[in-house]
Amino acid sequence: MVGPQGRSEPSAADRKIFAVIAGGGTAGHVLPALAVAEGLVAAGHRPHEIHYMGAARGIEARMLPQTPYRYSLYEVVGLQRRLTMSNVGFLPRLMRARRTARRFLADHQVSVVVSVGGYASLPAILAARSLRIPVVVVSYDRRPGRASQLAARRAAACAVSFSDSVLPRAVMTGAPIRQSILELRRARDRDAARVTLGVEQDRFMVAVMGGSQGSGVVNAAIAQLVEASRADRGLAIHHVVGERFLAEAPDARDGSDGVAYAPVGFEDRMDLVYAACDLLIARGGASTVHEVAVTGTPAILVPWSGAAEDHQRLNVQWLSDQGGAVLLEESELAFLADLVEDLRESTTRRVGLGSAAFEMGEVHRRGALTALIESVALA
Repeated sequence: MVGPQGRSEPSAADRKIFAVIAGGGTAGHVLPALAVAEGLVAAGHRPHEIHYMGAARGIEARMLPQTPYRYSLYEVVGLQRRLTMSNVGFLPRLMRARRTARRFLADHQVSVVVSVGGYASLPAILAARSLRIPVVVVSYDRRPGRASQLAARRAAACAVSFSDSVLPRAVMTGAPIRQSILELRRARDRDAARVTLGVEQDRFMVAVMGGSQGSGVVNAAIAQLVEASRADRGLAIHHVVGERFLAEAPDARDGSDGVAYAPVGFEDRMDLVYAACDLLIARGGASTVHEVAVTGTPAILVPWSGAAEDHQRLNVQWLSDQGGAVLLEESELAFLADLVEDLRESTTRRVGLGSAAFEMGEVHRRGALTALIESVALA
């Protein structure tokens, strides 16, 4: 291939690397990890040259078998901020996992370790340091977590999603976004997505996500909205309640006599949800915020008040300060139904939210993250 300056660009074979992607425990880390892997594959690298390392008890144990990537899962646990007996086993398990990770890295001549954060990234990061394998920290929260801060101290580079990142050797690459979401276009894909999800074309569709584990306070507000909308034949609600809350959710409604309501425990078709909905109600996790931006989805975002160092509020403010989302505090959830109705009635306002978000999402569509990982691996 010939580049824009007339120089021959290296082929995928010339750029061959073996990458380990480390992190996990929750969908907020696993989905970005899979997005990193997809970006490498899209750039010409083969799935068997990409290996995932995560937590045996994390959501990755459920998600990884459905992917083409090989993986290693370790018995590691998070370090609690308060005194608790679960912290007693933290260090021994971490050291055992580090030794196992070190053997794997050495045996497979790994080129680069990519950390997506979370306690499950630590064994691979520590092992990489001992073997002098370069580490790239991928930080997509506005305020990095503790694992990312630790890994960044001696990382070759930190791929960040916010220009005000405090991490050292930061490179503005945008966030890791799954290819299915990068490629969707809401106007083009809306009708087909609704057919797949079983949502009538003429209903106003509200999609709700409370994070990978679900949110009790958000679910309670949606239950009230469903009850208040029982007779509304023009409304559809697709509600990701979280597996642990599924039994408590209101009964599903087919919409034959009013609102159509579909509660699900977990949703792995988020590209369809973004394409189909008229309005999204969600938490302020980094992946959600960046996916809202990439897709240009009108959204009400409710930061989790218990998030470490209030990082969800900072994520949401990146969008809301520029008119790309509505920030709603947990303490204001009593007004959620009124806000939904206001946005339902104002197409102009919804279009404005989506347009502003889509413009801010441009940074995520450039492919700079994959290029940075390649450059570190081949340096």
